Amino acid sequence: MTDKRVVIVGGHGKIALLAAPKLVAAGYRVESLIRNADQSEEIRAAGAEPVVLDIETADVGALSGAFAGAEAIVFSAGAGGGNPDRTRAVDFEAAVRTITAAEGVGVSRYVMVSYARASVDIENIDPESSFYTYAKAKHDADVAVRESSLDYTILGPGRLTLEPATGSITLADESGNVVEGGRSDDDKVTSRENVAEAIVHVLATKAAVKKTVNFYDGDTAIADAIV
Repeated sequence: MTDKRVVIVGGHGKIALLAAPKLVAAGYRVESLIRNADQSEEIRAAGAEPVVLDIETADVGALSGAFAGAEAIVFSAGAGGGNPDRTRAVDFEAAVRTITAAEGVGVSRYVMVSYARASVDIENIDPESSFYTYAKAKHDADVAVRESSLDYTILGPGRLTLEPATGSITLADESGNVVEGGRSDDDKVTSRENVAEAIVHVLATKAAVKKTVNFYDGDTAIADAIV
């Protein structure tokens, strides 16, 4: 029995803390992986169960133990930039271990939180740029999940904001260009809470399986835009 359990990797992140109560409201039991036990009360306040497991050092076996029996995995972890080695270790290497672990224990549904231009940025960014390591890590993690056997969905928001969810988005292509209608760079933003809403939507409705969905805040209801 899966008892509708979702495991969020990166459970103390802003998107994860917004997604947890929404998933609980949708009928899921949520376990959030965190690396610091001091974050446990904040996780519980969001309606989730804290599981202390540092994904930067956890091997596939430890991740498999955390994932076994779950209905879905949500990868919303990130090193937060600054340290190139840690960015690669968390945003790519740990992500690959979660993919391997999910496959190994038969958890097929997997949601990866990426960003809108992850498919193309490494072709345009100077490798000496401080952003390149992050772009490369996210690009490679997305490739890994696409090449896996998982029923994945990759969510690619734009520049993240703390604005409340509108529940409405506009889709973008792999280059970050809006599919319908023009949009300035200043408008290519996505509320973190809209990302949380999108996570719940794709899990609850089984939408966008084996698809990458890039999006910004917009005018189309999430349920209509992501199918």
